[in-house]
Amino acid sequence: MTPVIQLKDISVLAEGRIPLLRDVSWTVGSGENWVILGANGSGKTTLLNLLNAYGHPSSGTMRVLGQSYGRYDWRDLRKSIGLVSTSIEQRVEGTETALETVMSGYRAVINFWGPVSRGMKTRARQILRRVECADTADRRWQVLSQGERQRVLIGRALMARLKILILDEPCAGLDPIARERFLLFLEKLAAGRAAPLLILVTHHVEEITPCYTHVMLLKNGHVLAAGPRREIMTTANLSETFGAPLRLLRHGGRYRLAMSGDRTTWTPKGAL
Repeated sequence: MTPVIQLKDISVLAEGRIPLLRDVSWTVGSGENWVILGANGSGKTTLLNLLNAYGHPSSGTMRVLGQSYGRYDWRDLRKSIGLVSTSIEQRVEGTETALETVMSGYRAVINFWGPVSRGMKTRARQILRRVECADTADRRWQVLSQGERQRVLIGRALMARLKILILDEPCAGLDPIARERFLLFLEKLAAGRAAPLLILVTHHVEEITPCYTHVMLLKNGHVLAAGPRREIMTTANLSETFGAPLRLLRHGGRYRLAMSGDRTTWTPKGAL
């Protein structure tokens, strides 16, 4: 089958020819959910910008959803790629209702405008139920909690019948309880019918739940390791990724990092 995403020898150079990404090759197959994990400044945001057509490669080849970069209008491809990030959240007008925010995804715009059909409203309400925010439909953006905003933004992405959903640090600003509820919601979303392919971008291993099948580790703009989650998530790999002696602990399909001198036993299995 044609890969959903295929990058080969991609490099991105900033002004002054500083490499932001170096020779990145990455293949995402159908049915795979990925985590892109790395420290701040590792190149995660630059990689996202490529996928969303907010940046362009300096060299290499890129295909997404069967289309080749440079031979297709990447702006049209955005309609099949949903993005949930603080950059979008901060641009939503405070007076906009949750229902309007979801409907804005139909035209892939931020802040809703244009005519509204009965079918559009019906679908938006159905999506709000799907993201467990039906009671927020008429509430303004400025009074929604952080967790509600994240779910509404996912609803906005689903309105476009997307094929790829990118979650850029989606738990930022959530307290521990809200974070766990949101992660549980993502597990349900991934298990649903016609669920989009998920790509989680984070530097917190605690946010990696069982629905993610594969992991890419980025360091200094280079792919340190990429592949099935159980093969990539090891103490040695994570220590190299974050540049510190760490222990990776696992319990019930979830992870936690500890400094190597910390002998806390979080699970009988201990370090991986």
